[in-house]
Amino acid sequence: MKYVIIGVGAAGITAAEELRKLDENSSITMVSEDQFVHSRCMLHKYISHERDEKTLNFTSENFFEDNNINWKKIGVKKIDTSKKEVILLNDDIEKYDKLLIATGANSFIPPVGDFRKATNVFGLRHLRDAQEIDKMAEKAEKILIVGSGLVGLDAAHGLLERGKDVTIVEMADSILPVQLNPCAAYEYQKRFEKAGAKFYLGCKADKAECLEDGKIHAVTFDTGETVPCDMIIVAAGVRPAISLIEGSGIEVDRGIVVDDFMKTNVEDIYAAGDVTGLSGIWPNAMKQGMVAARNMANMSEKYEDKFAMKNTINFYGLVSLCLGNIKEEENDKVVEEEDSKNYKRAVLTEDGKLKGILLQGDISNAGIWQYIIKNKISVDFKENIFDITFADFYGTGEKGKYVWKY
Repeated sequence: MKYVIIGVGAAGITAAEELRKLDENSSITMVSEDQFVHSRCMLHKYISHERDEKTLNFTSENFFEDNNINWKKIGVKKIDTSKKEVILLNDDIEKYDKLLIATGANSFIPPVGDFRKATNVFGLRHLRDAQEIDKMAEKAEKILIVGSGLVGLDAAHGLLERGKDVTIVEMADSILPVQLNPCAAYEYQKRFEKAGAKFYLGCKADKAECLEDGKIHAVTFDTGETVPCDMIIVAAGVRPAISLIEGSGIEVDRGIVVDDFMKTNVEDIYAAGDVTGLSGIWPNAMKQGMVAARNMANMSEKYEDKFAMKNTINFYGLVSLCLGNIKEEENDKVVEEEDSKNYKRAVLTEDGKLKGILLQGDISNAGIWQYIIKNKISVDFKENIFDITFADFYGTGEKGKYVWKY
């Protein structure tokens, strides 16, 4: 059997490791544009010089050698599904019996002014992005970051650590608008401002013109305010990396479409991770890679953990955990609790089921909350749901499920 995996991120590496456990003798080849295995969650630490290419690696030191995996460090031009061939950028051909596409996603650069042609505008999704940012940051002092999600704030944190002048513009009225509500987000805003960051909230980049040197030196917002800059980092979302499947017949919607077994509509081709558009978090990508590998090895396992909304945030010593959906809708019930060190927010549906919870400060008992949300369990039995503990369970029932006392 000849396995080919495109991509060396969380999904691809997990799949390769699982395939080797299940099949000691078959050939496994990994192909990637990336020259180093790296955790994209840690790229800001590369920018701040806390880590380098070697310490960003999340695999064991001799992972490829120990698992007898051939790694080709080159991009893919296209996939010929009729011949079961992967054509590389140098026109070499990798034949496969089973193929996994785990190419992840790429930064989306919006068509704002000259953003897409300027030489000092970057996304931050891959190590090669961080390397380019790091190089330009040697001379650039004024950095504009477009977007205040996790990627934007990661970049801001790394550059503030280097003493840079950092400005962040965000369309929403508060930072981290996807992960947090305004109350919790403001705690991080205060800490970033104390570290030197400046924020422009409730506005967006509107005008940005390249000068003769090919760089943008100022950006004007839709409020009319103008901010000077030496470099721009855009953290305005990502798009699945699917250009290599053009003309292949592989079905695409938001990302590559897969069934419950991580299989595409084309025989013997699977996909996992961000390229599927299913979930943008690390543990889910790893789980998808593992399930894909098991099915490539002729097992029959469904990917059932589609609980995607889980984020842990830690900036300047303040930890937050967001599970599920904390944005209330009509008829939802919101329960909040706050003291000098902690903030808690729970959102319940009209029938008393927990749909989302935010813990800031003390994030203990996270496993209970994830189980309750995932299984749509009513929590009306508690006067204060934040008092729920393991004492409210009898133990485990069928297939390891908790049994409620209520």
